[in-house]
Amino acid sequence: MKTELDMPHDAAERRAAPQASRLAEKVSALLERTEYRRCDKGEDLEDIYRLRYKSYRSNDMIPDSENHVISDELDEAPNVHRFGVYVDQELVSTMRIHHVTRETPMSASTKAFGDIVYPMLDQGLTFVCMSRQASDPEWSKVYAQLPYLTMRLAGMACFYFEAPYGLSVVRDDHAGFYKRIYYSEQISDARGYPGVFNKVILFRTDAYGNRERFYARFPFFRSTPVERRLLFQPLGEGELAPLTILPTAKYYSAAA
Repeated sequence: MKTELDMPHDAAERRAAPQASRLAEKVSALLERTEYRRCDKGEDLEDIYRLRYKSYRSNDMIPDSENHVISDELDEAPNVHRFGVYVDQELVSTMRIHHVTRETPMSASTKAFGDIVYPMLDQGLTFVCMSRQASDPEWSKVYAQLPYLTMRLAGMACFYFEAPYGLSVVRDDHAGFYKRIYYSEQISDARGYPGVFNKVILFRTDAYGNRERFYARFPFFRSTPVERRLLFQPLGEGELAPLTILPTAKYYSAAA
């Protein structure tokens, strides 16, 4: 029996269209109550490190730790961007993003899959690498749409940095989500990753090639250039980061 993942893209999408439409409505409604926050220092940063630990421990991914936080050297890389996702001013999820180039290759993807990623960098390709995605286990029971709110950041990063591909270092049991939602292709075998029990796989998403398909199926992935700049533009000397950034997908819905 063929599954949706075995079907041609157009046939699978037609079959999944009603379900995708209902999902889009739910995510868009939750997006109205959502804020993003750049977490660069202080309590915000500590909060997302604690959330990572809470999420990973709840999924039996890591051993117990006395300090109840998860961070590593990649959190201090010059190309890192760390975000908190807030619903009704409550921190519910987080994601870390690296803009991966030959000049700034530091990322989870090069750490675990350097033999695959470095040759692509040598060809002149650039990437957005998403890692350390974590959701609060209690809030995940209330808001099943949290992964979509969080993953929205990765697509915006690709278009802000003009990186043609997104790289995802994910648990092998999460592979179906990336194939189904992002049309991602697996480009590695399963390998170990420092500090976690689970093996991980490297997926690559053609962000530009699939952009219109993403938007047609899930319009909440849309964003304005202003939102992308607020999220990823480097701050000038003495400039303060915005406290929160509001999603802008609704402006496209209003204009439709």
